[in-house]
Amino acid sequence: MDLPNPYNVGADLLERNLRAGRAAKVAIHSATGDLTYGDLAKLTHGAARALLDLGVRREERVLIVGFDSPGWVASFLGAIHVGAIPVPVNPLLQRSEDYDHFVEDSLARVVVVDANSEEKIKPAADRTSHQPKLLRADQLTPGDAVIPAATRRDDMAFWLYSSGSTGKPKAVVHLQHDIPYTCVTYAEQVLGITERDTTFSTTGLFHAYGFGNNLTFPYWVGASTILHAGRHTPATVLDTIEKRKPTLFFSAPTLYNAILNFDGAKSRDLRSIRHCVAAAEALPAEVWRRWKDAFGLTILDGVGSTELLHIYCSNRLDDLRPGSSGKPVPGYELKILDEQGKPVPKGEAGDLYVKGDSALALYWAQHEKSKSSILGDWFFTGDRYRVDDDGFYWYEGRSDDMIKVSGLWVSPIEIESALLEHPDVTESAVVGVNIDGFTKIKAFVIAKPGAVGGSALITELQDHCKSRLQRYQYPHVIEFVTELPKTVTGKIQRYKLREREATPA
Repeated sequence: MDLPNPYNVGADLLERNLRAGRAAKVAIHSATGDLTYGDLAKLTHGAARALLDLGVRREERVLIVGFDSPGWVASFLGAIHVGAIPVPVNPLLQRSEDYDHFVEDSLARVVVVDANSEEKIKPAADRTSHQPKLLRADQLTPGDAVIPAATRRDDMAFWLYSSGSTGKPKAVVHLQHDIPYTCVTYAEQVLGITERDTTFSTTGLFHAYGFGNNLTFPYWVGASTILHAGRHTPATVLDTIEKRKPTLFFSAPTLYNAILNFDGAKSRDLRSIRHCVAAAEALPAEVWRRWKDAFGLTILDGVGSTELLHIYCSNRLDDLRPGSSGKPVPGYELKILDEQGKPVPKGEAGDLYVKGDSALALYWAQHEKSKSSILGDWFFTGDRYRVDDDGFYWYEGRSDDMIKVSGLWVSPIEIESALLEHPDVTESAVVGVNIDGFTKIKAFVIAKPGAVGGSALITELQDHCKSRLQRYQYPHVIEFVTELPKTVTGKIQRYKLREREATPA
């Protein structure tokens, strides 16, 4: 990309729209009212001034803990505007102690909160040695123009915390040029987003996926966004779509499935949407087909990561294979290597590496992790993939989720997808368990209401998998459960199921 130097992405995302004459165009639809690009620019300048008044200096961190809102957006852009480093984190954590790591790790000078998070964050801030100040995002006021900091295209711009499967979350450091790179690659060349679009993402702004969907992508082209504060349910999602009429809808596979199973969903009006996007976990082909049958809409499934900032491999409307992650997004390169670092034959699974200029600069204060994950231009994703003869990439699970049974690798995704095709199954999660010293496959299954469980259904599900997969790819053990552990974005946490099985009763 030919970006100028100096370059400040926080200023650019708003000023490009003001220069284009969009000051009176709605940038944000929310429950608290609509904000135009002109309104948002003034609110961002107000946030920038508030941060400066609180003593925030260049490259000092500003933690943001709150639901999606205009104040959240203004705080994020305002922090970059003055050369500080915004650090969004999940507002849905339950305990005050859950935030201790983020406050300490970031050494934040200021923590931006809202009415939902202030009570949880204040004790965490008080427990730290550096005593950050609190700023209410919902109490920001518009301000006069603040001159943007003369940051450079390769300067640090913001952090995002990776969820991680084990251990404490790691801060992923991104640079000023990373946002524009995702906008001119995935947003423009796969989504085809324009200023006529309105985006709606069920994944929050604190998450890399939702951050691109509902902030950077629309602001890059002058589109409008819909912000919803709080958790999403099938009912709130459908109500929002009918009321606000988005043209681009972004969600996670688990929520797509929940909407399909929601009573009366098929009668709801989704005609405003031109296409849908899925990420954060693999989208089963069966869910793709059911969504297409129910609403006539195509879901573009893809894979991305916090470390690459957004989706780097995706299906397209004119080049699609349900159940796959699609093909590399223009601007990114992928390779699949074996444990010795050699390319695997086509059709065989291996570790996925990705190259693209939106990749993280490093993990903050995680030198060894940075060295083991960033290998020159390439990033080790920790995902296992195979590529077929037509160039489509197929997810085989996380490197630490794969199950080796009798010397053969088994993908939990394939078994979960097969189970989902059975009429009595709502959801499932598959892990490897130790039985008498040997690794066996165990499936945790949520049965549909009215399904008769017990040994008969277990045998039926095992036979169902054997008829669709290789003979060794079936669950040796099946346990019926009422819920599965998930992240706030709906991704199943298989490691928690593994930990539970490893813990003596």
